[in-house]
Amino acid sequence: MIEVKGHTGQVAFDGEYVTITRKGFNARMTVGKGEKRIHVSQISGVQWKPAGMMVNGFIQLTVPGGNERRSAFGSQTTNAVKDENSVVFTKKQMPEFEKLRTEIEAAIAAHHNPQAQAAASGSVADELAELGALREQGLLSPEEFEQQKGRLLG
Repeated sequence: MIEVKGHTGQVAFDGEYVTITRKGFNARMTVGKGEKRIHVSQISGVQWKPAGMMVNGFIQLTVPGGNERRSAFGSQTTNAVKDENSVVFTKKQMPEFEKLRTEIEAAIAAHHNPQAQAAASGSVADELAELGALREQGLLSPEEFEQQKGRLLG
């Protein structure tokens, strides 16, 4: 689970869902307070603008039917503040958002190419045996084992 706090919201990613949470005055004045969950299968792309010395950056999730538009020079970040699928971050927050971006893009790629992921990871039986060994060694709790087993079989 990755959780990062940005300038205009917080983003959490559990490997399957991206959750954007907005609280407080800034949220009320822009896209509204609340929480939005997006399954990785619904994300078709990730737009990224790095933060600079004088400007904030943002991460924007592209979803089918979304209303993203190409911003004019100098107004990308301003438009991202008003977009419900974007979170603006500062230069100091950028390294954590880079990790988030990498994880989301990997999950999108794995979702769109499940055969390659399955071939790379071996058979389900092999993975279950490996998880069982990790549980027996005490490296996985019974709850973690069941969660991973559910992921493999689900």
